[in-house]
Amino acid sequence: MDRMLIQRAVQEVGELLGLEKYTLATAESCTGGLLASTLTDVSGSSQWFRGSVVAYSNEVKQGLLSVPERDLADHGAVSEAVVKAMAEGVKKAVGADVSVAISGIAGPTGGTPDKPVGTVWMAWSWPYGTKTKIYRFDGGRDAVKAQSVMAAINGLMAILR
Repeated sequence: MDRMLIQRAVQEVGELLGLEKYTLATAESCTGGLLASTLTDVSGSSQWFRGSVVAYSNEVKQGLLSVPERDLADHGAVSEAVVKAMAEGVKKAVGADVSVAISGIAGPTGGTPDKPVGTVWMAWSWPYGTKTKIYRFDGGRDAVKAQSVMAAINGLMAILR
């Protein structure tokens, strides 16, 4: 990841949030807190960043983020239904206006024919709705995590513009 490019993107996210007086929360699974770390690397992020839940296990997804057990059973943790519930749940859990959630398979293990390594679902929730998107990233574990963070930031810019 180009550090300067990412910092500029995060600064823009912060400016866009500030214009609306919105706050932000993250719910992360496969990125393990990398998105929250990246967002808080920028000075001034305390003005708009409320917090994050790293929900690696299904029990944490259910307990802290109110992901329905049925969604996990029917669709699996890496699914549109689960990531949407994660995004909406973290907004409520930390009292934020906007959120982004990430759940995926960073690898090198865990992939299946239907959900190969690099499959990542994301959801962005804001006062006007929740948007979801699936990605298929290439590379090893670190590459999938880095691409996920950049896609999450780009998605935030898109919904806030």
